[in-house]
Amino acid sequence: MRDYCQVSDSVLSKTAATLEELGYVTAKKGHVGKRPRTWLAATRSGRAALAGHLTALQQLAAAAEAEGADGPGADG
Repeated sequence: MRDYCQVSDSVLSKTAATLEELGYVTAKKGHVGKRPRTWLAATRSGRAALAGHLTALQQLAAAAEAEGADGPGADG
C-alpha cells in the first residue's frame, strides 16, 4: 500500500490509525519472516463512506464537464 500510494511509512501508519479509529478499516499486525506487516481490511461503514465519496466526485466531474472546458461564465 505504501508503495502504491507513494507515501512514507509514517504517513501510511498515521492514516491507517485514523481510518481504524473512525471504524473504516480493521488492522491485523503480524510478521512475514522477520519483517513486521500490517494488513488492512475495509469495514462495511468504510466501504459505504468510500462509495459516498466516489459518488460526490462523480457529481463534481459531471458538473465540471457540463460547464465546459473554459469553466463557468466563459464566452463560448
